[in-house]
Amino acid sequence: MCSSSIGNPVAIKASIPEIQTDETGTTEIVEYEERLNCDPRWALAEGSRHFDEKSAVFQALHKIARRLNELQIPYAIVGGMALFRHGVRRFTDDVDLLVTPESLERIHRELDGLGYLPPHAGSKQLRDTELGVRIEFLKTGEFPGDGKPKPVSFPDPSGVSFESDGIRYINLLPLIELKLASGMTGRGRLKDLADVQELIKALDLPKNFAESLNSYVRDKFTELWTDAESE
Repeated sequence: MCSSSIGNPVAIKASIPEIQTDETGTTEIVEYEERLNCDPRWALAEGSRHFDEKSAVFQALHKIARRLNELQIPYAIVGGMALFRHGVRRFTDDVDLLVTPESLERIHRELDGLGYLPPHAGSKQLRDTELGVRIEFLKTGEFPGDGKPKPVSFPDPSGVSFESDGIRYINLLPLIELKLASGMTGRGRLKDLADVQELIKALDLPKNFAESLNSYVRDKFTELWTDAESE
């Protein structure tokens, strides 16, 4: 439900969502995605800031990366922010990170209540309390898409990432494998296949790039490559 204060035109200039207080005096975080949905003018301006790398999501990315770097916790940025760094510039409303199960436990010990809060008790996810942006975690050893065992799983971030401007991002090959496996098996995950096709076009990937991929996703990559070439 949209709060009446979210649509304040003055707030359009700010990339940081408002912090509200309820009738009991308890501080409530205005969720970033809620404000996008409830304030079209602010959302339009925020979209422009995103492509200038100045949106709340980019701020949240730099904040969480800085904290994890300080704690020396291995991670790799995945999802829409990794796509952005690899050359497919699209909007996203959260920050996705790949971490090991052990790292995730430590992240919660170190960050819960210190600028980040889980959306509910027992959740593995966090939310930036200043910016309202969701921080979502994918764990090494789990499986993309439907979550069922398959030849492609989430890897240890330590061996599949590169650094850019002080932030670690997942390498292109595992990013494509994970998105293909997710789109092939996950209900409602067709956008992952579309993301791979956009990567093929943006980076002009050759057809034989499929040979370097896990055989489980190889045919799907070739199919997407053929479709991209025919457009």
